[in-house]
Amino acid sequence: MKGGGGGVGGGGGGGGKRRWKVLVIGVLVLVILSMLVPLAFLLGLHNSFHSPGIVTVQPSSPFERSRINATKHSQTDLSKKVDQVLQKINPVLPKKTEITEGYRDMNRTSISDSKNRGLPVSPAVVANPSPANKTKTEDLNKGAQGAIVNADETQRTCQVKYGSYCLWREENKEAMKDAKVKHMKDLLFVARAYYPSIAKMPSQSQLTRDMKQNIQDFERILIVSSTDADLPPQLDIKFEKMEAVISKAKSFPVDCNNVDKKLRQILDLTEDEASFHMKQSVFLYQLAVHTMPKSLHCLSMRLTVEYFKSGSVDTEDSEKYLDPSLLHFVIISDNILASSVVINSTVLHAKESKNFVFHVLTNEQNYFAMKQWFIRNPCKQAAIQVLNIEKLELDNSDVKLSLPAEFRVSFLSGDNLASQGNRTHYLSMFSESHYLLPKIFHKLKKVVVLDHDVVVQRDLSPLWEIDMEGQVNGAVKECSVRLGQLKSLKGGIVDANACLWMSGLNVIDLARWRELGVSETYQKFYKQQMSGGGESKEAVALQASLLTFQDKVYALDDKWAVSGLGYDYYINTQTIKNAATLHYNGNMKPWLELGISQYKSFWRNHLNREDRFLSDCNVNP
Repeated sequence: MKGGGGGVGGGGGGGGKRRWKVLVIGVLVLVILSMLVPLAFLLGLHNSFHSPGIVTVQPSSPFERSRINATKHSQTDLSKKVDQVLQKINPVLPKKTEITEGYRDMNRTSISDSKNRGLPVSPAVVANPSPANKTKTEDLNKGAQGAIVNADETQRTCQVKYGSYCLWREENKEAMKDAKVKHMKDLLFVARAYYPSIAKMPSQSQLTRDMKQNIQDFERILIVSSTDADLPPQLDIKFEKMEAVISKAKSFPVDCNNVDKKLRQILDLTEDEASFHMKQSVFLYQLAVHTMPKSLHCLSMRLTVEYFKSGSVDTEDSEKYLDPSLLHFVIISDNILASSVVINSTVLHAKESKNFVFHVLTNEQNYFAMKQWFIRNPCKQAAIQVLNIEKLELDNSDVKLSLPAEFRVSFLSGDNLASQGNRTHYLSMFSESHYLLPKIFHKLKKVVVLDHDVVVQRDLSPLWEIDMEGQVNGAVKECSVRLGQLKSLKGGIVDANACLWMSGLNVIDLARWRELGVSETYQKFYKQQMSGGGESKEAVALQASLLTFQDKVYALDDKWAVSGLGYDYYINTQTIKNAATLHYNGNMKPWLELGISQYKSFWRNHLNREDRFLSDCNVNP
């Protein structure tokens, strides 16, 4: 009995000790929690928790979620910055100046991306501003006039970075199809910013319910709506209700920390969205410019197959091709339609086409297609010779076709030349293939070189009667750009005020070329510039060409050629009609969908639309 009683008493003592241990642990837990809860409020962690009656502020998309998670802002002096952030809540994109400032390295990035994708890139050359006009902007009036100047400077900055894309974008703006949707998103974001603060006010339970209801209504609508056409009817009432509760919420003292953080998020999201769309648009524009349209690729393939299927017999008149008494034209091209338009327009306006001989230099890929096209579509009595430059027997064993290179020249703000018209110019220069002409046509003394983006409107026979006064290259000079304005031109300039010349329409004295050794001079300058390193081959080629032809260019009358139809929307109509040739230099070529519509008719008029392959391949430029 005693033993049993002792056993029971011992068990009760052990249970008491366990209860004391539980109480001690509980007290310690309470003490620790009493220390952690104030610390959590001091650190602002309570903003991450919500009571069951509060609408959780969640990102509306994965993009928004990732951006919010990455956002880290300083929490100091928040009350002073709230008013500044509120001014930026209007449902519009950031100012263009803000966008362009954020893209300081975009041009370099887009070029590297294009190279990685195998796309050719047009080199950009920045022109130096004239020092005499640097103080012009300092004297401009404020107010409305200042706003116009700022917009003009923004457009200039855009062109310096992106070239003709900015011109194309301004001319092809479309009405926004989601203006109301974006306005709804902005209102929803503002309501979410104020809601947590209002929900903590017991006296504003009705306003809390109204805000919650409006937020949920907007969320349901935005889930199924991406454009204004998707929005339900009678939406104006919901707009009024949402604006009313937001206005009422702003009248109460709120937690500036939460509001500032949320409004900064919408500002950052808007800037990132604008940046993304700008980069995407520039890339797609460049892709459309430098990629051969599917229809033209189809045409080349169909003509090549037809050439071998039909067993076409070459009826070439070799005597005409080597006769120096005839008028010889040279076209360097890999574009069948473009070459056809150049030849058709030249022959159409010729007084005696039987004296015209055309030499089309192309690559091996397009050689047979080009031959088949001109076999199917002869041009009156003119002779057409198609040459595969890769198969010619020249000193250089590895010769590839290189088309005339186009360089974008952009003026910085304050330049008087740029303020007179376009801020961006596209200069067409000779390629390496041009410096092979004296060897390819070793029996000819004079030729006229036409780029494949040219349309002829007058008889070109008088070009052979011009006395070039011992010069090698007869060209129309572009005096809107001077040699001294090119930053990339390192040295060797004799006359910094000399106008630049361009390819497009060039009268070449081959005899004088050989006598002066122009090709050898070009190779010497090219090797010298390349030895310096740090520049692309295209930029070095530009410098070498300009230095090679210093004091060797004969200035043709301006009426012989009008350039800029591939980027300038504002060329005078009468000037176009009076010009002997039209040069579509720039990115917006007439055979592309991006071509300037008002100039396309001059090019289309000389396109043979009756060929069945054009309809089969849906070629309709």
